[in-house]
Amino acid sequence: MSDSADNATSSSKYELFDDPLYISTSDQPRLLYLNLTRPDISYSVQHLSQFLSEPRKPHLQAAIHVVKYLKGTLNVGLFYSSTSSLSIEAYSDADWGQCAFTSRSLSGYCVFLGSSLVSWKTKKQKTVSKSTAEAEYRSMSYATSEVVWISNLLKELHIDVGIPIPLYCDNKAAEHIAHNPVFHERTKHLDIDCHYVRDKLEEGLLIPQHVRSTEQLADLMTKPLGAQQHKYLCCRLGLKNFDDSLKLQHNGS
Repeated sequence: MSDSADNATSSSKYELFDDPLYISTSDQPRLLYLNLTRPDISYSVQHLSQFLSEPRKPHLQAAIHVVKYLKGTLNVGLFYSSTSSLSIEAYSDADWGQCAFTSRSLSGYCVFLGSSLVSWKTKKQKTVSKSTAEAEYRSMSYATSEVVWISNLLKELHIDVGIPIPLYCDNKAAEHIAHNPVFHERTKHLDIDCHYVRDKLEEGLLIPQHVRSTEQLADLMTKPLGAQQHKYLCCRLGLKNFDDSLKLQHNGS
C-alpha cells in the first residue's frame, strides 16, 4: 500500500485535474479521521494530503489503492488489553530527505501504554536536515514532546509513571548526540528545541535505547515497506483482525 503513495510523490509531470472521484476518496478530513484508528495508513495519508489542492492522476490511483486496502481490512483494528500495564515506551524514526520537492525529512513516532498503542504521528520536518543523524534526532524530539505530555496526563490522574521511559531509535549517531553533554561543531547548528531530548534525559525522565531496524515500529509511519514487514509491524502495533478472533472464539465454544 505504501508504494503507491510513494510513487505519487514524484508526479509533477502529469497534468492537473479536478475529478470528483478523487475528491470523494481522498478528502483529507476523511482519511485523517480513518487514521485516528488505523496507524497502518499514516504514511499514505501523509503523502496524499500534500496534493489535495493540485491532484494528478497518480494521486487518484494511490487514493484508490488506499481505499482498496481499507476495504480488504475492514475488520482490522487496534486491540487494547484490559490486563496491560501502564508503563510508557516510545519509538521514533525518520526518513532522511524523503520529500522529492523540498528534501525535508519525514518523522514518525508511536507511543505505547503497556502493550497498547495510544499515540502515533507522521510529520514532515520543518527544516532540511544535513544528515541522517540530524533527521533522527529531530524525530526523537517530536516523540519526547509526546511522551512528556502523556506522562504529565497520567500524573494528573494520580497514576505512577515508571521512569526512565525508553525511547527506541535505530540510529546510533542520534543516540550519541542525545547522550553527549558537549555542544560541539557537529550539533550546534541544531534548533534549540531539538536539545529538549537531552534535557529530559538529564532529568531522568527518558532514556534513548537502540533497536534493530527490523524491530523499529515507527518504520510503518515513515517508509514504504514490503508486504511481509508491513504485516509484521501491524501485528506488533496491536492491529488485529477481529473477524478472525470472533471465528476462533465461536469455534472454541
